[in-house]
Amino acid sequence: MWRRLALFVLFPLIVLACQRTPLTATTAQAAPTSTIYHVATNGNDGNNGAANTPWRTIQHAVDSISPGDTIWVHNGTYVGARLEQSGTAAQWLTLMAAPGENPVLDGPGPNNRHNSTLELETWEGSLTVSYWVIEGLEVTGASGWGIDMRGTETAHSHHLTIRGNRVHDNGWPTTSTGIFSGFVDHVIVEDNESYNNGEHGVYLSNSGDFPIVRRNRVHDNAAGGIQFNGDLSAGGDGIISDGLIEANIIYENGAISGGAAINLDGARAITVRNNILYENHAGGIAIFQINGGICSQEIAVLNNTFLMAADGRWAVNVAGTGCINNKVFNNILYNQHSWRGSIVVAAPNITGFESDYNVIMDRFSIDDGDTRISLSEWQGLGYDTHSFIATPAQLFLNAAAADFHLLPASPALNQGLTLPAVTDDFEGQPRPFGPAYDIGADEYMILPFSVYLPLATRS
Repeated sequence: MWRRLALFVLFPLIVLACQRTPLTATTAQAAPTSTIYHVATNGNDGNNGAANTPWRTIQHAVDSISPGDTIWVHNGTYVGARLEQSGTAAQWLTLMAAPGENPVLDGPGPNNRHNSTLELETWEGSLTVSYWVIEGLEVTGASGWGIDMRGTETAHSHHLTIRGNRVHDNGWPTTSTGIFSGFVDHVIVEDNESYNNGEHGVYLSNSGDFPIVRRNRVHDNAAGGIQFNGDLSAGGDGIISDGLIEANIIYENGAISGGAAINLDGARAITVRNNILYENHAGGIAIFQINGGICSQEIAVLNNTFLMAADGRWAVNVAGTGCINNKVFNNILYNQHSWRGSIVVAAPNITGFESDYNVIMDRFSIDDGDTRISLSEWQGLGYDTHSFIATPAQLFLNAAAADFHLLPASPALNQGLTLPAVTDDFEGQPRPFGPAYDIGADEYMILPFSVYLPLATRS
């Protein structure tokens, strides 16, 4: 939206305000009363956790609550905790910053088993850790992971929501991920900032179904930005399936260890839409199999904006002939590298691969990047027949300042394919505004009396 206040310009306000508003404690008929408990640096674990008699440690708080309860953590610095309780479908548990406050969890607590700052883990034979919301916390200082969610091969954790947190400087610069899950179903990772972590920003591993990763800012991590990594060696089917990656801004990742902005290994039926990826130093989106139970398939890459770094790799990489039925539509795929370009595939005739209605470059590869072909040669294989070449200067308001709103005369306007899976844009405005979909993450719209702020910003 050219004249719309950008979501990520508002990110600090979202974290400090909307995302830190507590879940209302309500009393349903014939249900126990939910309670808000308090943790403060001047508290005592011998207290009762009330507002004027708070507990001191997060560990004591999470060990003491019941389904439906909420913990408000007040300003100050705390060690992390290990969460081994579970809520219910009707009564979730919540650990969150007190409204308007900025508590910091710095490093693991004495009960933590993986050197992660915040651990939610199911052990074989134990209660499945599920139905938790973690919200509005600053999480740092781990040599393991920042936020670490784990089920088991036979007992997946499920229904875990990680929302509005700042997760940073965990394991820098060689190990550790900001937000991690393994053997978790129905995980939601939304509205977080994950940066300066020693591996990936967000890492979903092992096996898991129905993940959602949306509206996060993921940047300056040593390896990949967002990684879905099925792992057959850990047990289970080694597949991450039926997921959504949308409206994230992902930049400046992979400078130390490599790893694409979005890595999909052993993934199936994942929709990747309305994301902005820029200045990442490895790949844009990589669709492949190394550890996963399958070569990633049924991946829909729709209405994203890619601006690859000068030292980056290909914007889209389908790295395996077994990676079948993948679709690439309505994306801007620009690469600043001197040789690499828009799309590389392992072979010219991968089953079910489709690509069209993209803004592209005159650079493609059909042999894993060993050699390069032109757009006309690529189109001769049946790909991108409606796609066209354009530069950032022609497309965007100010790409150098990370403003990826489309210009009023951008060639991407009204040139996209109507996609039922994409009904809005990066900022939540409906598609289409004009007679047809725009290409990329932004749908150009004129909104009077609005403000001009970047669609994406580093700050």
